[in-house]
Amino acid sequence: MEERGMSRDAVESLLEEKKHKDLSYKRVLSSMCTYPHEIAAYAHNMFLESNLGDSGLFPGTKEMETELIRMIGALLGRENVYGYLSTGGTESNIQAIRAIRNRRKRAGLREMNIIVPETAHFSFDKIADILCVDVKKATLDDALRVDVNSVEELIDANTICVVGIAGTTEFGQIDPIKKLSAITQENDLFLHVDAAFGGFVIPFLAEKDRYQFDFALDGVSCVSVDPHKMGMSTIPSGCILFRENSYLDELEVSTPYLTTHGQSSLTGTRSGASTAATFAVFKYLGQEGLRAIVTECMRLTRLLVQGAKAKGIRPEIEPVMNVVTLSMDEVDRVAVALKAKGWEVSTTRKPKALRLVIMPHVTEETVKLFLEDLVDVI
Repeated sequence: MEERGMSRDAVESLLEEKKHKDLSYKRVLSSMCTYPHEIAAYAHNMFLESNLGDSGLFPGTKEMETELIRMIGALLGRENVYGYLSTGGTESNIQAIRAIRNRRKRAGLREMNIIVPETAHFSFDKIADILCVDVKKATLDDALRVDVNSVEELIDANTICVVGIAGTTEFGQIDPIKKLSAITQENDLFLHVDAAFGGFVIPFLAEKDRYQFDFALDGVSCVSVDPHKMGMSTIPSGCILFRENSYLDELEVSTPYLTTHGQSSLTGTRSGASTAATFAVFKYLGQEGLRAIVTECMRLTRLLVQGAKAKGIRPEIEPVMNVVTLSMDEVDRVAVALKAKGWEVSTTRKPKALRLVIMPHVTEETVKLFLEDLVDVI
């Protein structure tokens, strides 16, 4: 840090220089984040100083969080849920496993494991390290969903939790949560559904009734969703919801010198700004607006797949939501060649495929230009 500060103009110039180095989302097909809605950005700026970690100082912000929990819970099949706005999927996943680990630890269990699909988010590798639980990975079926037979085979006396994914990061697939719900009920296990991406997609799909994944299933203990993905909010904005309030009690620590005397969140300081952003965008768009966004993303997803098929390129699976995986030879070479043309894409691990996420910043023109460049590099 310099002894003397810079002028405002100099700082703004420096910021513009750094911003210019960042990529815009316009040609980004690898990210599950997007530009926040204009009203989300407006609300975020209005509540910049608010801290939900000391919520007694910011009762208006706390009211928004409380209403959001009810609002999101109702969207996910149960209005009467308990939770808080987190920084995103990683924190939410940590807290879900921490809650059941703490409960089972108090009951005397020392060696514990959880079962996740092979497609589970990398946050579960962090969870294994932080929470000292063994993470067992269940294999997938032919549709790249978790194989319930593999899950059942992995359950033992030390298993405390099964994780299902509603919108896998790599393939956008939805695990058979209804079957997992039955298995966990039979075995008295905690079922956490990671719906960080799919939580604000599946309820608005035309085929939504095909996919049961939320609190409408009695065996679902906990669901995580991310408003900063398809919810059009600002970063960071996640949400962790529990069926029972007692799980929040498992997470609570004493905070005697704050305006509230207990805290169940992982972070101490919590942005009230992103909570306000989420509140504003949900109030502004409503279910109708979110449905329109998902409908358009799915239209462009189908357009991309149809265009690829017309060129002889097949999807690894028919898209369930707005994630496309294209099967081809030399996937890594193709990805590098597309990057050279200005596209940001990613690849899946197993099976190997080109991965594309059709977020709200993607337009029909974007899809057409991408297909032209894809054919060119192949």
